[in-house]
Amino acid sequence: MEQPAEHPDPPLLLHPEIDDRPPGEPAGRLPPDRTQAILEAAKRIGSLLKARGHPFALAGGVAAYAHGAVVRLQHDADFCIRREDADAVTRTLREAGLQVFLPPEDWLIKARCLGQDVDLILELAKRPVTSELLDRAEVLPVDSVHMPVLAATDMVSSLLAAFSEHHCDFGAVLAVVRPLREKIDWRRVRAERGDAPMAAAFLYLLERLQVIEPDSVELSAEPAEGADSADSAEPADSAEPAEPEEARR
Repeated sequence: MEQPAEHPDPPLLLHPEIDDRPPGEPAGRLPPDRTQAILEAAKRIGSLLKARGHPFALAGGVAAYAHGAVVRLQHDADFCIRREDADAVTRTLREAGLQVFLPPEDWLIKARCLGQDVDLILELAKRPVTSELLDRAEVLPVDSVHMPVLAATDMVSSLLAAFSEHHCDFGAVLAVVRPLREKIDWRRVRAERGDAPMAAAFLYLLERLQVIEPDSVELSAEPAEGADSADSAEPADSAEPAEPEEARR
């Protein structure tokens, strides 16, 4: 019986549906690990958006990496864009040969780049991405590519907002906030997220670990507006000092 012809395995591509490698990069060459693969995808997306002048900011785990946190990237690269820019950004990515598609969620757009998932976020922590949020972004290097990165306070506030009964990984977020604690406006984080039970529990954990000062210490650090200092105020009716006994004699 004639045996079917054996065919060699096809060359390994970064993504089976589309070869979206930059020009000149050899086929079958993958980054050494998942973290580096996601970084490479973030760099390419950031470069494309910068080249077309689209307002954006890097978010999520790659943003934490750019700020200096030690993270293991396992899922995707996240970018914040305004909803009014979604069509233009989608067109830019598709013109570059990338796959872009709409998931069931109406608050983000998904793309594939160098075999990795990319989320283009239109609402961060259930709030629309605004020009003010993007204006607060800090330009930081992601490996060799500089790009706007969410401010540390905005990034941490969004991480706390993601806590829920179904997702509450304090350990992963602790690894992010501990090295960045000096860059974060904790008073603003408390004001934005302190009423949520999971976020409040995490802030209490940071206090017990002495990562941040307790809320009462932060509030007492500044005197209340309009309050007079007890040390500087002088009593209205100042008593005359007592005359020494020797002088009375």
